[in-house]
Amino acid sequence: MRHPPQSLTIRQPDDWHLHLRDGAVLQAILGDSARQFGRAIIMPNLRPPVTTTAQAAAYRARILGALAEVPDEAATRFQPLMTLYLTDHTAPDEILRACESGFVHGVKLYPAGATTHSDAGVTDLLGHCTGALEAMQRQGMPLLMHGEVTDPTVDLFDREAVFIERVMMPLRKAFPELKVVFEHLTTREGAQYVSEAPGPIAATITAHHLLYNRNALFQGGLRPHWYCLPVLKRETHRLALIEAATGASARFFLGTDSAPHPRGAKEQDCGCAGCYTAHHAMALYATAFEAVGRLERLEAFASLNGPAFYGLPVNTATLTLERADAAIPQELPMGDDVVVPLAAGESLPWRVRR
Repeated sequence: MRHPPQSLTIRQPDDWHLHLRDGAVLQAILGDSARQFGRAIIMPNLRPPVTTTAQAAAYRARILGALAEVPDEAATRFQPLMTLYLTDHTAPDEILRACESGFVHGVKLYPAGATTHSDAGVTDLLGHCTGALEAMQRQGMPLLMHGEVTDPTVDLFDREAVFIERVMMPLRKAFPELKVVFEHLTTREGAQYVSEAPGPIAATITAHHLLYNRNALFQGGLRPHWYCLPVLKRETHRLALIEAATGASARFFLGTDSAPHPRGAKEQDCGCAGCYTAHHAMALYATAFEAVGRLERLEAFASLNGPAFYGLPVNTATLTLERADAAIPQELPMGDDVVVPLAAGESLPWRVRR
C-alpha cells in the first residue's frame, strides 16, 4: 500500500497576482507572502492608482522598506514585481518608461467598476488604449486582464464568458503578439480558451477557485469571507480549473489574488470583495492538488510556468511543505484592525515548514 508523502520540497514558488495595499496594512501582511514566495506581481489598484512608472518606483520603495522590518531571514529574498494601472489615457511613452525601468513587469486592465478600486479603469479598451497596447506589444510588456464585463445586463456568473467574446477575442485579433495574462480564471470557458488560443497567452488561478464552488458562499448562512470577484462559480467550472492547473499545459500558473480587507469592511450590508489567502496560500494549493492525486504537478504550476511566461529565471531557493494538521487562525492583526483569512477556524493537512 502506497503511503501519502509526509513532505514535499519544490523550487520556491512565485505569486503572479497579489494585493499588498499600503501603509500599516502593507506592513502587517507583507510577511505572509514574503515567507512563501520568491517574487510577486503587485497589483496597482491603490487610492490613487499606480498609473506611472514614477508612482510604481515610489510604491516599490515602500514595499522594500516594509520588507526590511519583516522578522524572517527567508523574507529578505522577496522581490516585488511592479505593475501599472491601465487607464483610458495611458500614453505610449509611459509604457516605454515602464519597460526601461527594469522593475515594472506588467500593465493591469481593470474594466471600470469591475472590482475593488477599479473606478479609474478602462471604459473602452480598443477605443481608448490602442497606442498603449501597440507599445506593449512592441516592447513585450504583458497585459494583465481582469476578465469580466461590467455590463449590468449580463448575469454575474456569465461575465467571464462574455468577456472572452466581447473583449479578449477582438483584442487578440487586433494585437496577436501581445502577451496576455487572463487573471484569476474562474470558468470552464476561460480554461478552454486559454488552452486553445493561439499566441502568447496564459492565466493565473487562485487557490479558492480550485478548492471551492459557489455553495461555499452560503453554507450555514451568508459567508462574506468567501466573497470575491470574480465570484466563485459552479462545481463544473471548479473541476475544469483543477484539470487546467494540474495538467501538462504551461499556460496556467499560481496567482493568489490574496486581497485583505478589515473584518468590518467584509461583514456589513455591502461588503468588500476579496479573500485573504496569503497567510496559508501554499497549504491551500497543496490541499487542492493532493485532493485529485496530482501533488507532483504543484511545482510546475507554482514555480516553473510563471517565470517561463514572464521571461524570468526560476528561483534557486526551495520551499518545503510538511504534512500536519494546521489550524487556520480565526483572525490576524492588520494595522489597527484585523483581517479574517479564508476558511478561518478550519484545518488544512499541509503547512509550510519554517
